[in-house]
Amino acid sequence: MKKPGGAEKKKVKRSPSGVANTTPLRKQGAKKDVFQLFAEKVRDHKGLVSRWAVLQETRVEYFRGKDFVSFVKNHSELKDILESDGSLEPEDIANTLLKKNLLVRCDRVVKTVRPGKKKLSSWPAHLEIYHDQVFSENDAFFAWTFVKRRPLWQTLLSFFWPVLTLAICLFPVYPHWAKLLILYTCAGLLLLILCLLFIRALIFGAIWVLLGKRVWFFPNILAEEATLQDLFQFWPQKDEGERPKWTARLFYAIVAAVVILVLKHHAPDEAARARYHKRVSNIIDDVLEWSPRQALSGMMETVVNVTDSNDNATDDSKAGSEKVAFTDDLDEVESEDVTGNVDDSDHQRRDL
Repeated sequence: MKKPGGAEKKKVKRSPSGVANTTPLRKQGAKKDVFQLFAEKVRDHKGLVSRWAVLQETRVEYFRGKDFVSFVKNHSELKDILESDGSLEPEDIANTLLKKNLLVRCDRVVKTVRPGKKKLSSWPAHLEIYHDQVFSENDAFFAWTFVKRRPLWQTLLSFFWPVLTLAICLFPVYPHWAKLLILYTCAGLLLLILCLLFIRALIFGAIWVLLGKRVWFFPNILAEEATLQDLFQFWPQKDEGERPKWTARLFYAIVAAVVILVLKHHAPDEAARARYHKRVSNIIDDVLEWSPRQALSGMMETVVNVTDSNDNATDDSKAGSEKVAFTDDLDEVESEDVTGNVDDSDHQRRDL
C-alpha cells in the first residue's frame, strides 16, 4: 500500500519540475518572435532610410548604422514591441538582431575614392560581408537577411501579369476604337519618356558646359535599385565631384556643335520623310484595320474561288469531251460518204 502512495508522491514531484524546464524555452521562443516582429516593423517603416545593393550576387536592402540609431531614438514607440527588452539601447537592439541572424553587417567593396570625386559614395551599390559582426555607427552598413512579407497589392499584381500577357496577345481581335486608344496611350507615354530624357540631358549639358556643374533633374529616373518614391525625385542631388576643366568643356561643346551640324546636313528631305511616313502609316493601318470578320471573309472568298475554279475546270473538260465526240462523228460520216462515192464510181465503170 505504501508503494503506490510513494509512486504518486514521486509523480507529484516530477510535474512541477517539468513545468519549470519548459518555461525558459517558451520565453526564448517569445523573445525570438518579438525581435522578429520588431525587425519587420522597422523594415516596413518609411522613417528608416534604406537602399538596395548587390551582396555576393544577391540584391539586398540595407541601411546605415547612424540612421538606425537616430530612427530608434525618434520612434521610441516601436520599442514597446520588445516588451521586457524595451529599455535596451539602439546599439544593444542591433547587436541582438545580429545574433539572431536578422541582420548582417556589410562593408563597401570599393574603398578608394574614384577619380573626379572628393569622397566615397554615401550609398554604395556593391557590398561584402564584414568580418566583425558587431554594431557600429561609423561607416557601417547593415542588410536585412529575412524575406520581406509581400503586401496584398503585390500578390494581386502577380495574378494580374498573366492576364495582361493574354490581353496583349489578343490585341489583334480588339475593336477598332480599343486599338486606337491603346496605340495613342502607348505612343504618348513613350514620347513623354523620350522627351523627358532628352530635356534632362540637354539641361545637364548646357549647365555643365557653361557653369561646370553637374545638375541632373530626376537623378534616380534610370536607377535600378531606387524605390518608387525615389524614382520620381525631381530636385538634383548635391554635386560632390570636382569642377571640370575649361578645356574639357570647350572640347565637348565643339564636338556637340559638329554633331548637330552633321545631322542637320544629312537630314532626309521632305520627299523621303513623306515616303517613310506613308510606309509606316500603311503598316499601322494594316494592324488596326484587321479583324476576325475580314479574316473569315477572306477565307470564304478563297473557298469560293477554289470551288468556282474547280467547276470551270469540270465544265471545260466536259465541253472538250463533247467536242472530241462530235469530231469523231464527223470523221465517221465523211469516211462513209467517201466510201459511198467510190462504190458509185465503180458501178458506173462496170456498166460502161
